[in-house]
Amino acid sequence: MKRDMKAWLEALRTAPVKKPLPILSFPVVQLMGITVRELISSADAQAKGMELVARHTDAAASVSLMDLSVEAECFGSQIRVSDEEVPTVVGSIVADEEEARALAVPAVGAGRTGLYIEAIRQASEKITDRPVFAGAIGPFSLAARLMDVTDAMVYCYDEPDMVHILLQKVTRFITDYCLAFKEAGANGVVIAEPVAGLLSPALEAEFSGPYVKQIVDAVQDDSFLVIYHNCGNAVIRQIDSILSTGAAAYHFGNAIRMADMMPHIPAGAVALGNVDPAGEFRNGTPESIRAATRKVLEECSRYPNFVISSGCDIPPLSRWENIDAFFAAVAEFYGK
Repeated sequence: MKRDMKAWLEALRTAPVKKPLPILSFPVVQLMGITVRELISSADAQAKGMELVARHTDAAASVSLMDLSVEAECFGSQIRVSDEEVPTVVGSIVADEEEARALAVPAVGAGRTGLYIEAIRQASEKITDRPVFAGAIGPFSLAARLMDVTDAMVYCYDEPDMVHILLQKVTRFITDYCLAFKEAGANGVVIAEPVAGLLSPALEAEFSGPYVKQIVDAVQDDSFLVIYHNCGNAVIRQIDSILSTGAAAYHFGNAIRMADMMPHIPAGAVALGNVDPAGEFRNGTPESIRAATRKVLEECSRYPNFVISSGCDIPPLSRWENIDAFFAAVAEFYGK
C-alpha cells in the first residue's frame, strides 16, 4: 500500500503519544508453531508471520526479518541454519584484491532474496493499517561477512583498495535489492550496519557512511524511507558520518545509553532504541522488561523525536509474555 511516508514519519515524530517500533519478526515462529529454518525458507510463512505480528501488537510499523545472511549467501557464502536461531555466515570468500575483483555481483532474486521480496509483496497486500518495512544488510556489514568480520578490520588498514572494490559491488547489489522491495510494495527498508559500529570514526567515515549514503540517495523518496540501524558501541563517536547518510530515521542498539545519543540527533530526525533484545526480551521477565522499557522512556521521552524500540532484532525464542510486557509498559507510560 503506497503511502506518503514523510508525512507518516513526521506524524510519528510529533505525536504526543507514540507507538513503539521494535524490530520484531522472528519470535512469530512460536505463534505459528514452526522453526526458524521453515520461516526463512518460505515467502508465504514470512508474510503470514508479519500479518500475525501486526494483529498481535500495536506497533507503529511492520518490520520483516532482519536476516543478515541472505545477501552474503547470494554472493556465495556458506550459511549455518538452525531451527531456533537466526542464520549466520560461516567463513569467508574474499581474501585478496584479485578475489574481490573477480567476485560476481549476483542478480537480485538469487538465493533466498526472491523469497524475501515475494514475502514483502504479500505482506504489503495483507497489512494495510501501518507501513511495511523490508530488511537489508548494510554495505560494510555485508563486505565484512564476505571477508570474515575479524579479518575485515585488518583489511581496512592493510588492503583498503580491496575493501573499496568489494564495497562498490555490495553497494550496487543492496541498492538493487532495496529497489526490488520498493517495487514489491514496501514503504521502506531497515538497513542494518552493525559491523560498522566496531570501526573507529575515521574508518566508518571512509568505509561505511558514504556507501550507505549512495543507497539512501538511490532509493529514498516521499513514498519509501530508509531506517539506518547500527548496534555497535562506537555510534556516538560516529554520529556525524551516520547523519550524513541522509537516512530518514536512525535506530541504535543497547551497547550505548540512548539518553547519551539523543542530544546528538537533530530535532527534525527520528531516533529509535534501545531495550536490550537478549537481556530483556529473550532472557528477562515481564517485570524486568517493564522496568527497562520505562527507564529508557523516562530518560528519552523529553526528546519529541524519540521512539521506543528494541535495541536490535528480537531473538526468535523470546517469550511473548516479555514482548507483551514491553508493549504494555509503553502504553502505561503514555497513559493509555
